[in-house]
Order: sequence, then structure tokens, then C-alpha cells
Amino acid sequence: MSPFHLGIDVAKAKLDCALRLPNGKFRAKVVANSPEGFALLVTWLASHKAPQPHVCMEATGIYWEEVAQYLATAGLTVSVVNPAQIKAYASSRLTRTKTDAVDAKLIADFCAERQPSAWQARSEAEIALRALVLRLDALQTMRTQESNRLEVSRDAVRDDIQQHLDWLDADIKQLVETINDHIDHHPDLKQKRELLNSIPGIGERTSAVILAFYSDTERFANSRKAAAFAGLDPRQHESGSSVRGKPRLSKIGHAFIRKSLYMPAMVTLYRTGWGKQFKERLAIAGKPPKLIIGAMMRKLIHVAFGVLKSGKNFDPALHGA
Repeated sequence: MSPFHLGIDVAKAKLDCALRLPNGKFRAKVVANSPEGFALLVTWLASHKAPQPHVCMEATGIYWEEVAQYLATAGLTVSVVNPAQIKAYASSRLTRTKTDAVDAKLIADFCAERQPSAWQARSEAEIALRALVLRLDALQTMRTQESNRLEVSRDAVRDDIQQHLDWLDADIKQLVETINDHIDHHPDLKQKRELLNSIPGIGERTSAVILAFYSDTERFANSRKAAAFAGLDPRQHESGSSVRGKPRLSKIGHAFIRKSLYMPAMVTLYRTGWGKQFKERLAIAGKPPKLIIGAMMRKLIHVAFGVLKSGKNFDPALHGA
């Protein structure tokens, strides 16, 4: 373990960095959130005789991705943690002040005390695929918004909205083709897509989303960890003999993955043999419909992870079908 710990508070334009020295003191630096700023940060670390610190940052939006990729590729140990962890850590220390500089020191202290696990740099193919599927989701969201506006629009703007819808339809179609071509041109992704397509209920777009976030199964110790990454792990709320809350999804994870799995879970439950048996078993046990849907979303991640990990197609016999 490195005696140096670097906390980075990430913003769109800048990185507030706090280097925690072995004696507990700090050195601070603000650099641009750009390749030039990353290079300057590495030089600054070397000047403090800390070329290999344990780096920690929050997974805030997408602004952390480039610096994490840069530092991990440079050979540094990088940890990317859920912002909820840092917030809880700050509360446990009764931290009353919140500034970027204070947050950077807090993250460095968290890193030194908790020693979070290392984040693994993604391949360029996976980075590009994730950007493509997120862009497709953004276009589909825009199309839904424009379609809703069209229904109540005035005549003066109706044609303009319709033209925008036509443009979005064409762009979505082109982007879907681009995603498929991207996967086809990378043999590893193509093989894994074929494995995912063997799962009844998972279609072309869902398999692309799963590949964008789970193609490297080595990042997760098991399927439960993979489900937790999407916030699909169950959350229990019990205390003493009187408090017995209903189990719910934790939702402490990637909301986009959860949104992407909702319709595939519905299709699996009502249109496939193994999904119908899954639904029937939980319904007999008295589980409500919403819980069954959430359970199937989690099950899809478990099954997809197992298929990708084993390299074997979906086996209906293993799931009661």
C-alpha cells in the first residue's frame, strides 16, 4: 500500500486535488479537467516524491472518467467510489463545511482509512460502446419529449416538431446501426453479444447496454456484486420486534441500467417460458407484482453475468424451463 493518498474532487472544468502525506498533512493543487491538467498533476505528484499514490474520486456524472482512465493507464492505483459513501463518511465525521478543497481532503482521508478497491481501466472498445448506448438513450428521451409536445402543440409549431421527430427517427436508426457495427468489428464483443442473445427476453438493444457495462466480468467478484452495481440488490429495513419494512431495491447504483432492464424484465415475465415460471413461483409465495418485476431485473443481471462469465449459452433447464 502506498503511504500517499490523493483525493480528487471532480468538476466539469477542474480537479481539486488533496495529497495526503504519510504524516497526515496535506498538499493541495487545482488543475484543469483536461489531458494537459492530468499531465500537470502527474508532474506535481513527482515533485512531492509521491509518483504512485493511491488515488480516490467519486463517480460523479461522467466527468471523472477521463482522469481515472489517464491515471490508471499511467500505472497508478485508482479507486472510484459511490458518492453516497463519501457523504456517509463526512456525516460520520460531523463535517460541517463543504467546499471543493474540503471535499478533496475528505476523499483522501477516506482513501487512507478505508483502502477502497482498485478501479480497472476499460478498453477503448467498451468506452466507445458505453458512449454510444448513452447517446442512444438521450435521443430516445428527446423523441419521447417531442412526441408528447406534438400531441398538444399549436398549428404554428406542429410542422417544426414533426420535422424534428423525423430527424430524431433517422438519427436513432443510424445510431443503432453504428452500435451493431461497432460490436461486429470487435470479435470479443461480438461473441459476448451472441451469448447474451441466447437469453430469452434480452434483445439487441439490451444486450448492447449489458455489454457496455458488464463485458469485463473480472470487475465483479460475483453476480451479486454485478447486480449491486446497478442498484438492483435488495434492501432490508428491520429493527427490533416492531419494525419490519418491506424489502425494496437499494437503487444505490447505475440508474440507466435499471431503466434499460425494466421492459426486458416485463417481456421475460410475460412472454418467455422461464420468465412465466419465475413469475408464478414468486406469485404463489405472495410476492406483489412490483417486487416480481424488480426481482426479474436482478435475475437478468445474474443470468447475463453467468453466461458471460462461463462463455456458455443460456440453459433453460437451469431455470426451470
